[in-house]
Amino acid sequence: MILVLLILLYYINYRLPRQIRKFLYNKSSLHFNKIFEGGIILSMTITKVSSGSQKKFSRPRRWFEKIMALIVLANYILVIFDLTYIPLRDFWLQGKVQLYIKIGTFEKEIPKPPLRVIPDSVSEIITNYDIIKGIEPYRDTALYLERVEDLNEAVNQLVSQQAFTDPNTTDNRASQDNIEQILADLRERSIGMLQDNPFLIANKTGTLERIKNKMREHVFGTEDSSAKDAFEQFWSEKNFRQNGWRNELNFFDQQIAPLISTNYFRPVGENGEPVNNFGLIDFPFFLLFLTEFLARSWYISRRHTGVSWFDAMLWRWYDIFLLIPILRFLRIIPLIIRLDESNLIDLKAIKKQASQGFVAGIAQDITEVVIIQVVNQIQGTIQDGTVRDILVRQNTRQYVDINDVNETSELVKLMANLVINKVMPEIRPEAEAFLRYNVDKALTQTPAYRGLENVPGVKVMQHQLTERLVSQLYQGLSVGLQGLLIEDPEFDLLLEKLVEKFSNSLGTELQAEHSIDQIESLLNDLLEEIKINYVQNLSQENIENILEQTRALRQGTQTQVTQYR
Repeated sequence: MILVLLILLYYINYRLPRQIRKFLYNKSSLHFNKIFEGGIILSMTITKVSSGSQKKFSRPRRWFEKIMALIVLANYILVIFDLTYIPLRDFWLQGKVQLYIKIGTFEKEIPKPPLRVIPDSVSEIITNYDIIKGIEPYRDTALYLERVEDLNEAVNQLVSQQAFTDPNTTDNRASQDNIEQILADLRERSIGMLQDNPFLIANKTGTLERIKNKMREHVFGTEDSSAKDAFEQFWSEKNFRQNGWRNELNFFDQQIAPLISTNYFRPVGENGEPVNNFGLIDFPFFLLFLTEFLARSWYISRRHTGVSWFDAMLWRWYDIFLLIPILRFLRIIPLIIRLDESNLIDLKAIKKQASQGFVAGIAQDITEVVIIQVVNQIQGTIQDGTVRDILVRQNTRQYVDINDVNETSELVKLMANLVINKVMPEIRPEAEAFLRYNVDKALTQTPAYRGLENVPGVKVMQHQLTERLVSQLYQGLSVGLQGLLIEDPEFDLLLEKLVEKFSNSLGTELQAEHSIDQIESLLNDLLEEIKINYVQNLSQENIENILEQTRALRQGTQTQVTQYR
């Protein structure tokens, strides 16, 4: 109930989500089309929210996002624990770690004995999860261990009685008879366990094989003997008297009993699958995630014009993984996104490397496809006769003039006016300095000037001459160019006729059949050569080097921006 109230309070103070906020500009509204992978196109109009309200509710929103991200994290931890509980049940049950290696006839347990990493009290708490998985003790193996415990108690009772009374008393004989009955029962149960394999239901047949190997190795010193004979001899009074009751029972308690205790029974439900009550734990999370998903998408659709409720749900597509009861491990997707959005983790570096790796993998293929497709389209245009039609219609198509003004001529005049009247006076000092340097350089390199260089007054005269020459050259150039700006209708008419005649003559020659065929053939051959040579060079280009150059340029730009700021 508290979580539901928290969601309601959040949506009262809710700000724009990150997915929408990144599309907002500094305008009052933004029209755009967002195309989803499934092919759904949404036409949206998003109204900008004032910066004052953004600052007002930014802190509650951040806290809500962090809380929801942590709740999703807790749910995912439960999901992973549930998925791994059966494979790791032996570890949770015993709280010990031991690596068992078997390669052919080679077997090794590391370390030996197993290393305890979880206290017994913690293991007892964790294994209460058996109720959720529907796990029950297997009746035959549980009774087997109970009979072994009975044997321990009977042996302890007999030892204590013999220490204080005559071994031939009635109580001692009754204890001995009880021990013999228990041993006989254990021999019978051992044969039944080897024949019926009660470990098969729990898919732990390998555990039974380890039990057989340990018993054969302990009794006969080899694993090639009969496991049935090994158990019969182990549970015999003769074996216990020869090797000691306590030694043999300690071996069983330390080596065999832990393996037998891992066996279990798990009933099958009406759906044909083993019983699993994890849904009872996951259902409260499902209600919370469903409420949050519906409320968030509804709020987005109500706040922004043109966004339907279904469209808003598609904006939060990754949250759907929190609502489906299958493939729960995919909840890692919304978990990572929420943790990143709430700034609990920073995935900028990972996203950068992932995107660059993706680009490096497909850049070459995409570039080749795009270039070949463009070249093929151009070739198709040439083969369809488009170039031929353009050349043929060049002289027959009438040009439409909407204002009786030659725009090209006017643009040229306008640019010329700006250059001559505005630009050239501004650059006159620099231009004269440039001309002066080149004139002086040319004079100093002539043999005649070198002969007169030492004559008094020659250098002064040379300097005055250079100044006058440079000034007259620049002035003459300016005057000449300004003369071009003078309106001359006859000059314009002659130039227009010249250009028109040149264009018509060129078009007429190009329309000749042999000229068009030759042009089309040459263009096709040129495009084929471009495809072969360019694509081949592209395949030999190292995409990683290109990406490295891109990263260097980007880093240099960012450094310059930082220094400027």
